Amino acid sequence: MGKKEQQSILSSFDRFVPGWTEDPTASGASFWFACQGSSILVAGATNELSVPFLEDLGALGLPGDASHLLGFADGHACRAVGIPPGASVPDGFRFENLRSLFDGISYAFFALAARALEVVDWDASHRFCGRCGTATNLRSGERARECPTCGSLSYPRISPAVIVAVVRGDRILLARATRFPPGLYSVLAGYVDPGENLEECVHREVREETGIEVTNLRYFASQPWPFPHSLMIAFTAEHAGGEIVVDGDELSDAGWYTADALPQIPGRMTVARRLIDWFCEGRSVKGSA
Repeated sequence: MGKKEQQSILSSFDRFVPGWTEDPTASGASFWFACQGSSILVAGATNELSVPFLEDLGALGLPGDASHLLGFADGHACRAVGIPPGASVPDGFRFENLRSLFDGISYAFFALAARALEVVDWDASHRFCGRCGTATNLRSGERARECPTCGSLSYPRISPAVIVAVVRGDRILLARATRFPPGLYSVLAGYVDPGENLEECVHREVREETGIEVTNLRYFASQPWPFPHSLMIAFTAEHAGGEIVVDGDELSDAGWYTADALPQIPGRMTVARRLIDWFCEGRSVKGSA
């Protein structure tokens, strides 16, 4: 396949329509998202990435689990399949962690790859019933695994998490999580507890991690985060009181930063970066790379 043809087909991801029912009118070839952990099988240079486009992924000699239809992009099926660790990589391809691809892919590519990673993780994690231990089967008509003994259904797991840009005058609250690479700072985030709404989670997470209170919460955006199965729900908020006292457990440092003096911040594919850029754009300064 020529470079121009490949680029034309990959642009189909911008018009992806999700679904799990086969379409007899679809093209014989499929886009294959072959997943291994948090990595995707790709080919090409960083700015010209592609995934296998074949009728049968078996043509590459890869061992894999049953494939999962994700949907269609301009009449081409998009499929996900799990590849076991240690499998030989076909010539011309490589497994790349999705995070490492952020600078070379479109958001449409990222969203589809995220969907593939999460579906494969769900399928591998629910082969046996969590209630009675019986081997489960794929359920017809919906994306679920069903226990033939007790009838328990296991759907793809999605863990909601909030992420928030807290502003105090001309400054934004940025923090360094203990798990971050050296020098990296970001906005605050945390998982939603059972019985808690999103707004309550924002207040609790900010209070627990930094000791401050916030007000004027506003919804900003959302983003799938397939590491392994999160959904990030982003907010903006204003400082309402208190001074920073980091918890020392999840955070190692936190501070208030102006738009023209930011530390190292997340890459542009993340909703965290979109929040920081929103803050900077409101002050006529673009976030640093």
